[in-house]
Amino acid sequence: MGHSWGGTVITEAGIHPKVVGLVYVSALSPDAGETTSEQYAGFTAPDFVIDTQSDGFGFVNREKFKIGFAGDASDADAAFLRDSQVPINMSVFATKLNHAAWRTKPSWAVIATEDRAFDVRMLHKMAKRIGATVQEVKASHAVFMTQPKAVADVIDRAAREGGRRAQ
Repeated sequence: MGHSWGGTVITEAGIHPKVVGLVYVSALSPDAGETTSEQYAGFTAPDFVIDTQSDGFGFVNREKFKIGFAGDASDADAAFLRDSQVPINMSVFATKLNHAAWRTKPSWAVIATEDRAFDVRMLHKMAKRIGATVQEVKASHAVFMTQPKAVADVIDRAAREGGRRAQ
């Protein structure tokens, strides 16, 4: 399971033979030879801003964090997520992938319909391209936290169905 940029990670790492399926949770799914940043072409998410520091690492903008990342979370939960961020090396968005596990593994996509970090049209476009089974959930980008049962149900389904396909 990969959330957000974590979709790029599972796309690359998911080629491992023990992986039977991929679950993208409001996540990016580039192809081999593509970069993460290329996925945003033609789409906008004005409420999701990453502030890049002089050292090349970024944090989600503190002032826009709740509306852009966790609009359906409580103020306390959104503040916890905002304050516990770890920096991301922004250069990873320009790294070309070597593999696209979704080309050979079944995929599922949880699309948060109230996502303001990603354009929902972008998530649908990627899900269609990878042939994912789509589950829409009324939630923000923090769907993993605000709608955990819906996400867990998709992961469970992927594990059961992916395991059957692998046998």
